[in-house]
Amino acid sequence: MEARFIRLAAGFAAAAALSTAHAAEVSVAVAANFTAPMQKIAAEFERDTGHKAQLAFGATGKFYAQIRNGAPFEVFLAADDTTPAKLEEEGATVAGSRFTYAIGKLVLWSAQPGVVDGKGDVLRRGAFAHLAIANPKTAPYGAAALEALRKLGVADALAAKLVTGENIAQAHQFVASGNAELGFVALSQVWADGRLTSGSAWPVPAGLHAPLRQDAVILAAGRDKPAARALAEFLRGAKAAAIIKSYGYGQ
Repeated sequence: MEARFIRLAAGFAAAAALSTAHAAEVSVAVAANFTAPMQKIAAEFERDTGHKAQLAFGATGKFYAQIRNGAPFEVFLAADDTTPAKLEEEGATVAGSRFTYAIGKLVLWSAQPGVVDGKGDVLRRGAFAHLAIANPKTAPYGAAALEALRKLGVADALAAKLVTGENIAQAHQFVASGNAELGFVALSQVWADGRLTSGSAWPVPAGLHAPLRQDAVILAAGRDKPAARALAEFLRGAKAAAIIKSYGYGQ
C-alpha cells in the first residue's frame, strides 16, 4: 500500500511539473475601455489554461506607437478595427490572426442621478461647466464622442467646456471624481450584469458615430508563443463571450 501511494504521489508530482512547464505568460496591450472585462477574462484564462496574461491598459493610438517602436507586446486588443489592420499591413502581426472581439458602445454619463436625460438634451442646454472626453487623436472612443458632438451640432458651442483625458479610463475618472459633471465614456465602464451601476446615462445612438468595432490581433512578438495563440482562442470562446456581453458590448 505504501509503495502504491508513493507511485501515485510521484505521478501527481510529475503531472503538476509537466503542467507548470507548459504554462507561460503572454504580454497583452488592452484598450482602456476593456479594462474590467479583460481582468475577468484573464482570471478565467489562467484558471482554464494555466497561462498568465500580463495586462497593460491604455489608449489605442499610444499602444500603436509603442508597438511600432519595439514594445514587446504579444497580443493587442484595440478599441477600433483600423489600428490592428494598419499593423497587419505593416507586417507587425501574425497573418490571419486578426478578429473582432467586441462591438463597443458610447454613452454620455454623469456620476449623479438626474443630470443626463434620456435624450441627451443636456448637451444642447449646456448648463454645465465641464464635459469629459478621451483624446480624439489617440482614443477611438474620444474620436466617436467628437463625431457625435459634431453631428448633434453642438461641438463649437461646447468646445470651451471639453476636458480631455489621455484615454477613456481617465475621461471616466474625471466624471467619477466630480471634476467634470458629465462625459462620454464606454458603456462597459458604467454597466454590469445588465444595469447601470451608478448615476445617469444616455446611450449615444449608433448613427451619431462610426461603429466601435474592436479588433484583437496576435503581434509579431507572439508569433511562436503558444500562450498568445491560446489567449486569442479563449477570447473567441463562450466563457469570454458571456463576460463581454455582461459589460454591455455587442459581438
